[in-house]
Amino acid sequence: MPAYAIGLLTDVDFNAEIIEYISTIESTMKPFDGRFIVHGTHAEVLEGTMNMDCIIIEFPSIDHARRWYASDAYGKLIPLRARNSKGAIFLIDGVPADYSAVALVEKMAVGATIHPAHVRSSPAVLETTTH
Repeated sequence: MPAYAIGLLTDVDFNAEIIEYISTIESTMKPFDGRFIVHGTHAEVLEGTMNMDCIIIEFPSIDHARRWYASDAYGKLIPLRARNSKGAIFLIDGVPADYSAVALVEKMAVGATIHPAHVRSSPAVLETTTH
């Protein structure tokens, strides 16, 4: 199941350290099969407010994302970003390609305790825990 490293950044100071960070980060992702989905763009805000740059990196799994973030190669870059921007960096699980919100609602209706990332459209592979 895919997982994502997401950065929501403000007050980015585009100096030599940030240029080094941007120039190097992609090489730290490759050993963990990471790739940019979104890189440094502003969202088209339809509701609410958001004045941040958004970065989304996709990994094959949350384990890949965690190992990338904990890697020596990326660890050396963290201070470059942290000294020159504000914001939040976090990892989050995605959902499987066959995820179904309808299946989630159906399982909720029968009182099952579930994690949405485990719901797939095929009932044969649903993983649930009941109360």
